[in-house]
Amino acid sequence: MKKRFILLLLAIILVSSLAIGQVYDRKETLYAGGGLWSPPNNWNPFTPWAIMTGTNGLIYEYLFMFDPLSNEMIHWLAVDGGWIDGKTYELKLRDGVYWTDGEEFNAEDVKFTFDIAKKYPGVHYSSMWNWMKEVEIVDRLTVRVHFTEPLYQQWSFQLYQLPMVPEHIWKNKTEAEILTGANEGPIGTGCYTAEGYGQDRMIYLRNENWWAIEQLGIKPTPKRIVYLTVSGNNVALGMIFKGELDISNFFLPGIPAVKSAYGIHTYFDGAPYMLSDNTAVLFLNNSRKPMDDVNFRKAVAWAINADDIVTRVFENQVIKSNPLGFLPIDAWMKYYDEKVVEQYGFKYDPSVSKKVLADAGYKDINGDGFVEAPDGSEIELSIIVPFGWTDWMESIKIIANNLNAVGINAKAEFPDYSRYQDELYGGNFDMAINNFNSNLSNTVWSYYYWLFWDIREQQTQGNYGKYNNPKAFELMEAFDRTPVDDYETGQKIMSELEELFLKEIPYVPLWFNGMWFQASTNVWTNWPSEHGPHYYPCTWNGKWQLGGIFMLTALEAK
Repeated sequence: MKKRFILLLLAIILVSSLAIGQVYDRKETLYAGGGLWSPPNNWNPFTPWAIMTGTNGLIYEYLFMFDPLSNEMIHWLAVDGGWIDGKTYELKLRDGVYWTDGEEFNAEDVKFTFDIAKKYPGVHYSSMWNWMKEVEIVDRLTVRVHFTEPLYQQWSFQLYQLPMVPEHIWKNKTEAEILTGANEGPIGTGCYTAEGYGQDRMIYLRNENWWAIEQLGIKPTPKRIVYLTVSGNNVALGMIFKGELDISNFFLPGIPAVKSAYGIHTYFDGAPYMLSDNTAVLFLNNSRKPMDDVNFRKAVAWAINADDIVTRVFENQVIKSNPLGFLPIDAWMKYYDEKVVEQYGFKYDPSVSKKVLADAGYKDINGDGFVEAPDGSEIELSIIVPFGWTDWMESIKIIANNLNAVGINAKAEFPDYSRYQDELYGGNFDMAINNFNSNLSNTVWSYYYWLFWDIREQQTQGNYGKYNNPKAFELMEAFDRTPVDDYETGQKIMSELEELFLKEIPYVPLWFNGMWFQASTNVWTNWPSEHGPHYYPCTWNGKWQLGGIFMLTALEAK
């Protein structure tokens, strides 16, 4: 099997045809892939879901960065920040920072970045003004943010999520330009500028006047970053083999079998090879029968063999989730209540699943091997993931077989992505795998905000199965109102929320999707690894501030 796989990989090397050419000095140029799926056409920081990766992070910068490996908030455009009273947060800004057009970065820019969301409700973070009151300029480098009701957890999260924009440029733009404009030729404070783009690539040029070169003594090693559109995993694998791609943030099957032979670098030398990035959750539609029955949901949770998925589908490149879905990072695990999990948690045990079903009145009436509901009605369920997402497709085949084995009639279905999204957001499904907003963060609040988003006609931000429990929502909001440094209060709330989650099992966490990272050492070395440097090796949109910038400064040309 392994020999056949290696022969297939050799064929991939021969046919991969994305020619990148030697336009630039190879020892000064980093070729990256894994976060660009269509021709670059958007550099608007106010549309973070649609922009070219690197726009936020390489060009536009944040007040803080967050290092998930050290659980540290890093001062960036802000040199200090803290609560001066229960409803006022003061920011001290870094002196000597300039936009790439030569204008100074100052308090006016910070105030504008927040105020524009109050002026135009269409700005994606405008809901912050439901609990913000005013942004006050104290002096050129000092800003005070006043709150009506501080949401401390959410505020700490937003401090490294919102890129600062130049007031002198954006104040003259129309609402339409702000909300939907392409923003070609972006002006930022970051370590790279937008040099050019084509149908299959974006080219970033190092900003030689970047403030951190002098102030922090760091500088990105690559003079240029060429971010490529790569048509698929197999093409990416071939490019890594041939040294045409330096860093890949794709999921690449087969890496464990070939990494040593072909000198492919991963964060860990052995399993799980990858850091964890987000939680893959099986969403059960709580508004449909029989998923509205907590006993049925418990039976589903006990029936699934996540270890089988980890081994057979992901080749041990991921880790099985714990029952709560808490990512293995300090920011989340410090709230993980072992006693609650021990008492109320679940694991793979088909015999328990069958007993839960039987005790709740589910039994096979017609002898077809599948149970009927307590009222005698037949159960026929589907599990959906997008077509083409091959790892998830294989995963739900295993899940369907697991459910069949305990008497639950379920099958795997693969709608195209558009239909999958429509069914997910509209609640028109039985079960679905999703991970969209379960990303690692500095606060586990972000995870529960995704799981327990309030019920709406369209569940675009989470809680796709429309789990409706006012107590869960109340606890989540109470945690949000708890200061970040008040661990004792936060732990008490979280323990109660965790107990509720495990008793109700509205959804089933399955595995931690990897921070997919493979690198070639043909041109660049000193990539992040378990041995150091310890940086989060991500080039995905919205995640450069988690370690990608520091990764660039640590690279060494071979």
